[in-house]
Amino acid sequence: VHLIPVNPIREDGLNPKSRKRIMPDLLTEPPAIDPLYEAHVYCNIPTIAERSMEGHAPHYFKLVSVQVLIRHGDRYPLYAIPKTKRPDIDCMLLPSRKPSHPQLEAFIKHMSKGSAAQLDGSLSSLPRYPSHSLCEMGELTQTGVVQHLRNGQLLREIYINKHKLLLSDWTAKQLYLETTGKSRTLQSALALLYTFLPDFDWKKINMRHQWSTIFCSGSCDCPMRNHYLEEEQRRQYSLRVKNSDLEKIYVDMARIVGIPTRQLRASNPIDSLLCYFCHNVSFPCTKTGCIGMEHFKVIKRHQLEDERERREKKLYFMYALLATHPLLNQTVDRLQRIAEGKKEEVFVLYSAHDVTLSPVLSALGITEARFPKFAARLVFELWQDGKRPKEHFIRILYNGADVTFQTSFCKDHYKRSSKPMCPLEKFVSFVKRDMFLIFNSTSYYDACHRRPL
Repeated sequence: VHLIPVNPIREDGLNPKSRKRIMPDLLTEPPAIDPLYEAHVYCNIPTIAERSMEGHAPHYFKLVSVQVLIRHGDRYPLYAIPKTKRPDIDCMLLPSRKPSHPQLEAFIKHMSKGSAAQLDGSLSSLPRYPSHSLCEMGELTQTGVVQHLRNGQLLREIYINKHKLLLSDWTAKQLYLETTGKSRTLQSALALLYTFLPDFDWKKINMRHQWSTIFCSGSCDCPMRNHYLEEEQRRQYSLRVKNSDLEKIYVDMARIVGIPTRQLRASNPIDSLLCYFCHNVSFPCTKTGCIGMEHFKVIKRHQLEDERERREKKLYFMYALLATHPLLNQTVDRLQRIAEGKKEEVFVLYSAHDVTLSPVLSALGITEARFPKFAARLVFELWQDGKRPKEHFIRILYNGADVTFQTSFCKDHYKRSSKPMCPLEKFVSFVKRDMFLIFNSTSYYDACHRRPL
């Protein structure tokens, strides 16, 4: 932000000496990637209270709908480094252990009464909170629960206490809840809901099961989406092969644990190492030596370089447009219904994964966004102009930061608008039409089945 002083008029009516303004042209190099700093951001350890921009609008605007897409909270790794001891992390919820939350104990009690909820299909057989003294693979940790208790509390203060989005007599029809079939996404959704609507009536909870991690529901048949994903995976592989520092690190780590380098790579060591790092547990050792911070830094740095190249090469962007259209289309249809006066599904929660959020950010054109950290949240707010009630606007926020004008469909509007948000129709025409222009198509079906020239 440049604050530009205005020359005051002197008492005798004359202009004082005009001072030249020099706007510095910053030609500094972009800062080098700091893999440890980025890893800390990714861990998202709950410490200080978060500042957020959710719920900000001119006073004459009315909030009419909020749709939230979250990534599950901190979890135990999905992969193990062969021949090493698994990280010793306890997944029992203990309010006395850090990180904790004032409502953690009440949350555990409330979850034990959840048999009255309608949980779709296989969701009803999943535990409603983590409870193993040694975490199971992919299980939500206490940190993960606390991250979403904090998310729910923050959203409650803004959307319930300040904007009265849901009144105390809210009904089941005003909520739309959907999660993938993993315990970590169901439990993350329930943790957020618990602080958003404390001691909610379980009979009003209807959690839908989404079998696809990209939430494509009944529109998943898309051969070209798979084509771009395969091309993107080839790009990833080729970048990995070219990185000689990474190769040396893999060879060294494979020597330490006594397995072929190929097998170590396949075990996705970064997933496991991030768990050690986020929980401040020493990296594993064997008789031959220890995996150390240098190994971690090189692998993490490569991961960040891969993300940067991915943004430049556009293959992932093409994949993302086709992968996220069904979800964005559902979002737009719901926002349009609410703009027309329907009072249903005014609060929506999708509980998902990094592979859900990441393509949505890419498809929307939010290129500067960081890779989704644990418990990341993407929020779509729908506002009604109190002076012109037929006019509706959206705001898009990522982890509390307003990214509305970073989107491809609202970048230019920013220069002409006096309002800090984007007309709903711009989002609608992006999802219904503009998403397919890059494929020379006019519809999702056509874009999914048309081979590139």
